Amino acid sequence: MINGNKTAVRNGKVAVGAILLFWGFITILPFLWMFLSSFKTNAEISQATQNFLPNHWTLDNYKRLFIDSNFGVYLKNTLIITLFSFMGMLLNAMAGYGFAKFKFKGRGPLFILVLATMMIPGQVTMIPVYLILNEMHLTNTLTGIILPGLVGAFAIFLFRQFMSNISNSIIEAARLDGASEWYIFWHIIIPISKPVLAVQGILTFIGGWNAFLWPLIIANDQKYYTLSVGLQLLQGQHTSDYGLQMAGSSFMVIPIVIIFVIFQKYILQGFNVQAEK
Repeated sequence: MINGNKTAVRNGKVAVGAILLFWGFITILPFLWMFLSSFKTNAEISQATQNFLPNHWTLDNYKRLFIDSNFGVYLKNTLIITLFSFMGMLLNAMAGYGFAKFKFKGRGPLFILVLATMMIPGQVTMIPVYLILNEMHLTNTLTGIILPGLVGAFAIFLFRQFMSNISNSIIEAARLDGASEWYIFWHIIIPISKPVLAVQGILTFIGGWNAFLWPLIIANDQKYYTLSVGLQLLQGQHTSDYGLQMAGSSFMVIPIVIIFVIFQKYILQGFNVQAEK
């Protein structure tokens, strides 16, 4: 009886594994075809009968992507926005630490107000933010693209929840030893918070790399466009150049896939991190 149950459980696991493997292959197939098609000529892609692998491998699509389609500028802008987003992540960490470990008048209502902003769709605040930046003469600038995304309620909430579990005795001991608040934050709190920093860092990179709607609204000049906006522009200008579109789409997707594969355990565990007490 026991052996029969073990066999049934093993067969069940094999069946579930086979189903997941098949579904995973079906899911990744379009991305794999897109990536391989980026190495094909446009004539080969347009053929009635398609080969999964390129008949003649070529890098011309990627060369034209950066030489003719200005993707080098879009990449630079995207990297700058992502870099400043990481600086904003530290501001979020400071705010989360303040809410978690400092007692001040109005802390509770202020934190509730911060959380309430998470329930407001970003599209609702875009027009007021645009008008404010326009009055500050920051429209059509990288500064105008970067500023609204420096801090976010979700990131503050995530840091606050993690840092609330850090033992107060560690902080009090450091204060008794004469450590300043800045020293405590940088040399004690930040090292302990590596798990949540890793999670928020991944989310920050993905958000900065995929920035599309706000840069499209705030920027009128192509020299301030991001990769996502440039890809949309590419699809509009080269509707029949499928090889070029596949190269642009692959260039957008592959870094995200690499980041996910390397740091997937942090992403999957990111919303259940706990500090050491």
